[in-house]
Amino acid sequence: MGTETEEDASRATRRRSQGIRGVTVIGGAAFLLFGLWAFLGPQSFFDNLATFEPYNVHLIRDIGAFQIGLGAVLLLVAFLPDPHGGALLGVGIGGVFHSIAHVIDRDLGGSPATDIPTFAIIAALLLWAGVAQLRA
Repeated sequence: MGTETEEDASRATRRRSQGIRGVTVIGGAAFLLFGLWAFLGPQSFFDNLATFEPYNVHLIRDIGAFQIGLGAVLLLVAFLPDPHGGALLGVGIGGVFHSIAHVIDRDLGGSPATDIPTFAIIAALLLWAGVAQLRA
């Protein structure tokens, strides 16, 4: 009475693991969807959800890029066999979107001549490291 068998413990561990994976997938999908909305429709995202004045298209697009990266990390670690490789790939994906945001908004400020290649190189290195980690 009150003792847990190995089978019961194993079942409980599987249920907990499935629950954690479910939360990881749901969280990843939510971050990805909101990130894509902010990235692709910054004015709509601002008008409907993030009504913090003043409106800054590049800031909203950057928020979208980083949310895409967070969503990608969660989804990749939920499904790939190596979470380290998944994390590297997910952050690299966020970095790609961040680089694209700087290309799209290059006329709004910053230092496009250095920002864009710097962010693109970082993203490429992260993607390379993620692929290399998964192949190892």
